[in-house]
Amino acid sequence: MAQVGARALRSVALLTSGVLAVSVLAGCSSDEEESSARAVPADIAAAPRAQVKDGGTLRWAVDALPTTLNAFQADADATTARITGAVLPALFTLDERGRPQPNGDYLETAEIVEQKPKQIVRYKLRQQAVWSDGREIGAPDFVAQWRALSGRNTAYWTARNAGYERIEKIERGASDLEVRVTFAKPYADWKALFTPLYPKEVMGSPDAFNDGARTRLAKSAGPFRLKTVDAGAGTVTLVRDPRWWGEPAKLDSLVLHVVPRDRRAQALTAKTVDLAAVDPALAQRVTRATETAKTAPGGAPATSAPAGAAAQGAPAQAAATAARAREAQTAQAAERDALRGYVVRRTLEPAYTQLALNGASGPLADERVRRAIARAIDRQELAKAVLAPLGLPAEPVGSHLALAGQYAYADSSGALGNQDTEEALALLADAGWTKAGARRTAAPKAGTEASTAPSGAAPASKAAASKAVGAAARTADVPSDDGLYIVGDDKADPQGRPGTHVLAPAPAAAVHSSLVSAQARALTRALTVAGADAKADDAKADGDGDRDAKEPGEGRAAAKPASEEKKASEEKKAADGEKTADGKKATGAKETADAKEAAGAKKAPAADAPGPQRPEAQGGAPGAYAPVGTAAPAGNPADPAKPAAGPLGKDGRPLTLRFVLPSGPGSEVLRSVGDRISRMLDRIGVRTEISKVPDENFFKDHIASGDYDLALYSWPGTAFPATDGRPIFAKPEPATDGSLLVEQNYTRVGTDHIDQLFDQAAAELDEKAARDLVRRADARIWAAAGSIPLFQRPELVAARKDVVNAGAFGFATPRYENIGFAARKAG
Repeated sequence: MAQVGARALRSVALLTSGVLAVSVLAGCSSDEEESSARAVPADIAAAPRAQVKDGGTLRWAVDALPTTLNAFQADADATTARITGAVLPALFTLDERGRPQPNGDYLETAEIVEQKPKQIVRYKLRQQAVWSDGREIGAPDFVAQWRALSGRNTAYWTARNAGYERIEKIERGASDLEVRVTFAKPYADWKALFTPLYPKEVMGSPDAFNDGARTRLAKSAGPFRLKTVDAGAGTVTLVRDPRWWGEPAKLDSLVLHVVPRDRRAQALTAKTVDLAAVDPALAQRVTRATETAKTAPGGAPATSAPAGAAAQGAPAQAAATAARAREAQTAQAAERDALRGYVVRRTLEPAYTQLALNGASGPLADERVRRAIARAIDRQELAKAVLAPLGLPAEPVGSHLALAGQYAYADSSGALGNQDTEEALALLADAGWTKAGARRTAAPKAGTEASTAPSGAAPASKAAASKAVGAAARTADVPSDDGLYIVGDDKADPQGRPGTHVLAPAPAAAVHSSLVSAQARALTRALTVAGADAKADDAKADGDGDRDAKEPGEGRAAAKPASEEKKASEEKKAADGEKTADGKKATGAKETADAKEAAGAKKAPAADAPGPQRPEAQGGAPGAYAPVGTAAPAGNPADPAKPAAGPLGKDGRPLTLRFVLPSGPGSEVLRSVGDRISRMLDRIGVRTEISKVPDENFFKDHIASGDYDLALYSWPGTAFPATDGRPIFAKPEPATDGSLLVEQNYTRVGTDHIDQLFDQAAAELDEKAARDLVRRADARIWAAAGSIPLFQRPELVAARKDVVNAGAFGFATPRYENIGFAARKAG
């Protein structure tokens, strides 16, 4: 994925829809540990240019026509990013591990030449780098883009200004090919800036920026140029740019063709596209077609009429049935024949799916309850269920801020702890949610803590009967419809909570912020599975989950020895600069964090001490919330998969959480994962009411507005976590009208300390020190338990077999000039 696209996607809460280790709360892993988490390579049928045919047109499926060609506007989308990646300068591109690399087509060098008294970056541009009218790319273009995106002139309708607001001045260097950028404040992510770079004619005035670049690009400077945008045909045509000074594009033209996700199968069957992202279900159909070509070419024989049908007096019905069967088989055979011309290229997408816990109000406002929910989730089981059937590594994501293979990646999940039913129950008990609490009499209350009928009462209504059936289904550990609500309209908040102001997205490169809604939906809808195969995988995984459940007494003890508790506490104090038991102050200043974070920090071992990349659950042992030595509630010795404590409650109200999921046809995987999570929570006595809402309302009306307790959506990866991560995990601030300013932190969970670590990392010019600060921030995010990363999303692309240098790019920026069709071998 191009840098523009990847960073733009960062600004979308992937409803779609976004990583690091430290030893628990501070975090540094060794280089050896870091290397063990490897990125899945891109799958693009890489070929040297000599083996790529000159000429031809490649038809690439996209979700929609771009609403704007200005990547720095709020409604820019993935198609905008794809176009700008092919026609505009990108000063830095990303490699397969998501690391920014200088683009030699435009840069001779780009480096920090001074750090004191102020940071100065010097760009030396290639002399051949010119716009399509022949004018050299130079300082005037940099100045115009800085002024447009700095945020100082509100006449520019920009999506964000991260990084540009830190620039003090831009000036010409020793020659016209040298640009010097001076920063008022140090900026570690300076490589994120000026990609894409627009000509001064686009950035030079608010009118040109706001309106002029929405539908046309007067100038370009890439291997392709924009020829037409045909709304009627649903196509964008890019053609080879004769002024391009680099290696010429192999293709004559690149056509981006709008094909909705639910129409991709028909497009492949009709052979109207050469390259298309597909869902897991369609990917499996393509794979099966290729495999069956070797064993059963030509399709299966036609089905004859059912035996005995004529004798039963229904010859016409039997003939009609046989005709329908023959038609279906003919259609299936035609599809198989067409799909055999394609191959599925696969890798892991630079995005991860998370379980979001809304900490604004209700039971999840209590950190202990959030941590308990997280400790009840078997992330390994969920990753296996989604990724293993696709032949991809089934490892849960260990960081909020980087993905496996990236420089900043390390597994910080030990700050929260691994799946542990006993620990989850202990945390809930300390927060007041117990089995006894569910039986106490109390007046019903509106909100997420729903009322319940007395134990043993006969169902008095259809709803009660449904719940009884649901309970029986859960006892057998099979999916049920208990608590299923179809929600299609918004209702006033029964608790009278203040409204929420969602600020414009603010990830690191300007382009990156615009997609919060559109990209979020796109990424989530892309995650789908074949219905029948998904059900089979569900059943198998459920069985595996049952077999893997811990027996009582297995794993860690119910309570840690006092000596171990003391050691963990001392290590934590050392990490945060507090006084240890011997009265000596640990090295380093005491980190300022709010009271809640400080309490949460004491539940985990030392954060800055080195440790294994996938530490065992180290946080929140019994005694962390309850007195030391308090035994965790016992599990069910007869069947560990069943609820260990029965429904939990407080003052007669059961602990019930509203779980919001999208209901559209492209969200099967999210719903399947949601069902699994519901069953996991049921085992610790936490009920979930699943609300399935229309895809078009899911993000805007529920996630962004905070109308949920639990939700599944995705965040894209980024090469610049200090900049892109901050708005996603920033502590919400109250506004003067009583509402909450959340930026992109839709879980409403954050701390002052996390914000401080992000600010320090963004200003740290030493790469290793900045990485360590990012990892420390990630460990704190884990400990706060507002966002639980589950798995990296699969990237599946159906490609015509002779398409080369294109497919599942992962983090890597496409080299558009190298994309094409394989040349025929001589002889």
